Amino acid sequence: MRLSIDALPLLVRSAGVKNYLYHWIAHLGRAAPADLSIHLFPWLGRLGPLDHQASQVSLLRTGLNLALFHFFNLPANPSLDWFQRADVFHASHLANPPRRPRLSATLYDLTCWIMPQFHTPANVAAERRRAETVWKRAHGLIAISTYTRDEAVRLLGLDARRIRVIPCGVDARFFAATQADAARARARYRLELPYVLWVGTIEPRKNLDLALDAWASLEAALRHAFTLVVAGPEGWANPPTLARLRSQPAGVRYLGYVPEADLPGLTAGAAALFYPSLYEGFGLPVAQAMACGVPVVTSGVSALPEVAGDGALYADPRSLSQMRGALERLLLSPELRSRLAQAGRRRAESYRWEDVARQSLEFFRELAG
Repeated sequence: MRLSIDALPLLVRSAGVKNYLYHWIAHLGRAAPADLSIHLFPWLGRLGPLDHQASQVSLLRTGLNLALFHFFNLPANPSLDWFQRADVFHASHLANPPRRPRLSATLYDLTCWIMPQFHTPANVAAERRRAETVWKRAHGLIAISTYTRDEAVRLLGLDARRIRVIPCGVDARFFAATQADAARARARYRLELPYVLWVGTIEPRKNLDLALDAWASLEAALRHAFTLVVAGPEGWANPPTLARLRSQPAGVRYLGYVPEADLPGLTAGAAALFYPSLYEGFGLPVAQAMACGVPVVTSGVSALPEVAGDGALYADPRSLSQMRGALERLLLSPELRSRLAQAGRRRAESYRWEDVARQSLEFFRELAG
């Protein structure tokens, strides 16, 4: 059996999708039996270290692959059929997939339908085109949460029987992060006080402004005992949000993009993860924090309760008072932090990449017949 995977996000600056594809492809390769070969489209070869800010290949190869991708992605262009000899083609960003293989794709979220105002018009148009040319035509789909599957059925009329729910995985380094890793991260980023971590791309959906407001409204004693650490690259944030971060509000540290190798230690060293996102198809930072044994305060909406289970405190992401109250309650109670940390660690065992790869290979076997 020959499986071809559209891996275009590995060539560009990206966060969640790139993380998913990188680890998913790597673990599929390790778990694949001898009679199953995996090939990447465009033609990338062996994976290097994960860097969300850079391509997996050289600048020249990146340019050539992107040019090929855009050529093959022209509407009604049949050329890719001449090159693809796969039994299953798994589409990612390609909206004009080959017609001969069995077709599959991963459903991450439906945010371009639910919250289009938080995306660029070009991103919304591209996602809607992909829904018509890939998702509705696919022989089978993977959804990273039950919530995402149900939203795809509700909003796009997809057949639930064609959608397999297989969750996102968590890098093993988060499960293995030690206090020594945490100490190195604290030293590297000069974090002297205990800290609450907010991590993610700076974009409106992540609700960073409310997180900053909630922090500023805490009792002074708490704000003096802890630091709010914001880690993540600039995405399509509102300029006032970035200006606010750069003004260095009292008790807040903005680290910018944190390399993937530093994230397990930085996460493991946190007293809590504060993640009041307005919408998630999965919520990887929540799962990563739970894998480190870090208690979580997050939103009781979208896929977040499904992912975190009993490993988090929940609040309305549009309510400043609720979010402040949940964070305050957690920071004032070491016993609650300990209980949530243990429950979250147990919950995170469901998100081992080895299990995700095994389930995915079973899905592709069934799809290929």
